[in-house]
Amino acid sequence: MTKKHITAALIAVAALAACGDNGARSEADRLLERANTEFESKQYDKALRTIDSLRRVYPNAIETRKEALKLYQDISLKQAQDDLALTDSALQAVKAAYRQLKDSVEKKRANLTATEDELSTLNLTKVKMDSLQVRFDVQCAKIKYIHKKQREE
Repeated sequence: MTKKHITAALIAVAALAACGDNGARSEADRLLERANTEFESKQYDKALRTIDSLRRVYPNAIETRKEALKLYQDISLKQAQDDLALTDSALQAVKAAYRQLKDSVEKKRANLTATEDELSTLNLTKVKMDSLQVRFDVQCAKIKYIHKKQREE
């Protein structure tokens, strides 16, 4: 083979590789668009799986992956905010029930008439309240962390 043949072969290989990259980028862009559509229709888990697929199948689509990361953060933030709202509602309801139950059981305990079931129910309600409080705190921390990461970019 001559130098011309080798040069021509290298140029052909480079051109084919470039076309392949454009095809991959185009497919990666389609996956990103699909993830956006899923996010907009509140299919958060599905959108996150689509982004994970994009990242795994198209590791060289750097610009698309950067956009996907921003979308991933937006989805994670929205999920955390939704969960925080639900957790807060449940926490407030359990706190109210606990206060009411505690007042009742404390009066009975003072009169030595509190039953084992009432004391057990009070303890279980306290455990549920504490568990919801931890979940609430975790979601708050997650939201704060996502906001911090979004500001860094």
